[in-house]
Amino acid sequence: MDPTCTMGLCRFLFVVVFFLLPDAAPLKIKAYFNDTADLPCLFTNSQNLSMSELVVFWQNQEASVLYELYLGKEKPDNVNRKYMGRTSFDWENWTLRLHNIQIKDQGSYQCFIHHKKPKGMVLIYQMNSDLSVLANFSQPEIIEISNITENLCRNLTCSSIQGYPEPKKMSFWLKTENSTTVYDGVMQKSQDNVTELYNVSISLSVSLPAVTSNMTIICVLQTEPMKTELFSSPFYIDPKVPPFQPPDYTVWIATAIPLTLAIGIPLILRYIPCRRKKKKQPGVSNERETIKMERGESEQTKKRVKICVPKSSDEEFQCVVNSSEIPSGNRNATRF
Repeated sequence: MDPTCTMGLCRFLFVVVFFLLPDAAPLKIKAYFNDTADLPCLFTNSQNLSMSELVVFWQNQEASVLYELYLGKEKPDNVNRKYMGRTSFDWENWTLRLHNIQIKDQGSYQCFIHHKKPKGMVLIYQMNSDLSVLANFSQPEIIEISNITENLCRNLTCSSIQGYPEPKKMSFWLKTENSTTVYDGVMQKSQDNVTELYNVSISLSVSLPAVTSNMTIICVLQTEPMKTELFSSPFYIDPKVPPFQPPDYTVWIATAIPLTLAIGIPLILRYIPCRRKKKKQPGVSNERETIKMERGESEQTKKRVKICVPKSSDEEFQCVVNSSEIPSGNRNATRF
């Protein structure tokens, strides 16, 4: 037997056994939420087999079929309904593309290639892949949840949403001119029941009397498994300029109403009798003036009385007007 052929046969058998071993390390694949994942099947087809001779399919760790190509034609009969319409096969690269990736899609996948012969199908290739799904968290955002309080504190919260997997850590960095302090608070988290994405937040209360210089606050989110850090926009605190606090008109109104009633009612009660007296006084004055006028007119009337003395029965009356308007030097009577 030719030793060269023996050596070549040994190499072929080694390659076949390597790919068929169940303990072979799976290929690590990462895909983003709502994106597309490529599930490769690194088959070289060294024998130049026709697609009409092969049966190719992919399945997940639960043995649910994602896609099947039976003798060169797609066969949807065995495909699980949750993968229907979500896959496409790249013939040139022997890669199955899984579209609209969800968190539930992460896990193990296997591709199988069988050679259909007259006596039956023979498995000629198998490959395992592990799919991890990622979702980028939004940029952390610092929000002031209340204005300055009675204790002169600034209450802040930092949040980041729609990410996966669960982040490792979330913290505040408090920077002043002389130092930087890291505050590791308790990270609050919640997970959506449908998408399985995480929302996280952390809270901080800053005492303004303790702030003696300008302070810059930054929120930092450490994600997994990429081990990256996401930074928020800086939030500034200036101790010289306290934050504006709108006046509480409710307190003012509640204080002003009783005070107005307490002062206003006595003043009103004192004002009413005064008004009554003022109304009576003009009446008395008018009566006095009327009496004076009547007396004056009476005296003038007396001075203006005509005294008529007849000289004889046949003659006209001779009238003398006794009036204060006639000059005293002219004592002659006026004759009509």
